Amino acid sequence: MKESEQRSAEREAPETRDRYPHFLTIATRWMDNDVYGHVNNVVYYSYFDTVVNEYLIREGVLDIEGSPVIGLVVETQCRYFEPVTFPDTLHAGLRVARLGRSSVRYEIGLFKNDSETAAAQGHFVHVYVEREGRKATALPQEMRAALEKISAG
Repeated sequence: MKESEQRSAEREAPETRDRYPHFLTIATRWMDNDVYGHVNNVVYYSYFDTVVNEYLIREGVLDIEGSPVIGLVVETQCRYFEPVTFPDTLHAGLRVARLGRSSVRYEIGLFKNDSETAAAQGHFVHVYVEREGRKATALPQEMRAALEKISAG
């Protein structure tokens, strides 16, 4: 097998919608496109951040201006399977893959229009810290309960 064929065979396959318990619909914007005619790679991370924070706010466990505990991103990754372009509509799927004492690994799948397979998928890890002082701290119980509702395992 050629090296390029081996890399292709080893590449992770895109996931399907049924792997995610929470969804947020996100409209792409004209300004999301780059000069190559598709959504620029850095914009995907803003979609990731949007679905996570929307979930936490909707569940009532994050007050972006006043929560004593906040999440700091310490790791990110995104895999791209198919280009997205304005005016596509994205359906951002969210799940929690790992829930630690003070950290959470969120996994996100971005599904274009009516597609059942992800156009892109990735993860990021939040470490939760005290807003004042930035010292790692245990997840508040109400946040842990909200995250367990979308836990993959």
